[in-house]
Amino acid sequence: MYLVDSHCHLDALDYTEQHTDLNSVLTAAKQRDVKSCLAVSTTLPGFQALKKMVAGHQNIFLSCGVHPLNLDEVYQPETLLALAADSQVVALGETGLDYYYQQDNIPLQQECFRQHIQVGRQLNKPVIVHTRDARADTLSILKEERAEECRGVLHCFTEDIDTAQQLLDIGFYISFSGIVTFRNAEALREVARYVPLDRMLIETDSPYLAPVPHRGKENQPAYVRDVAEYLAVLKGVELETLAEVTTNNFSQLFKVTL
Repeated sequence: MYLVDSHCHLDALDYTEQHTDLNSVLTAAKQRDVKSCLAVSTTLPGFQALKKMVAGHQNIFLSCGVHPLNLDEVYQPETLLALAADSQVVALGETGLDYYYQQDNIPLQQECFRQHIQVGRQLNKPVIVHTRDARADTLSILKEERAEECRGVLHCFTEDIDTAQQLLDIGFYISFSGIVTFRNAEALREVARYVPLDRMLIETDSPYLAPVPHRGKENQPAYVRDVAEYLAVLKGVELETLAEVTTNNFSQLFKVTL
């Protein structure tokens, strides 16, 4: 069986107590059939450090981008383009809009989101989208910037069925995290039942949002197995089937061979 963690922040894990080094994280993941992961950056300096951190690991893929909550660090679109053109980079992001934590820079968030999509289209690489309390603007910008040309994924999905449908209509994938296992997440489980298996990804968003039964612990790529097991029951399929389809989805979206 081959599982992929389609969204994790390897540079944010606790390497002082929880793990000894990156190899220990990857070994723990492999023991649970999690054999690849996408290491997602949130700043451009962070991307450059992350690239050095994962050097030599064939099954770790990289994204390059600036998170909407990190826009206090000024960057140039030309720099984003140059860094994202790297052959190791399979996606732009994590980009998007976050009106929950930050509302004083909404025009800047929107401008940077548009830039990421534009670079994604230019490089023919998908975008990894974050949205919180910004559903309407997120969908509008994706459509206005013709994101269907590069496609992408709305990661750590917590929106409703209508939002999922609009994303599916423009060729996007929907990624589910450990939130789907939370006791109060029945509305999200309805979305998971609705989204076709062939447009679904699974993720941890490590070190955040550890799934049941690991609530309260730091999340890690190994725990994507728990998300997969839960979704397999929810979708009424064998775990092996869910693993195979979501892994194929990852390969197709990010244009990688596993």
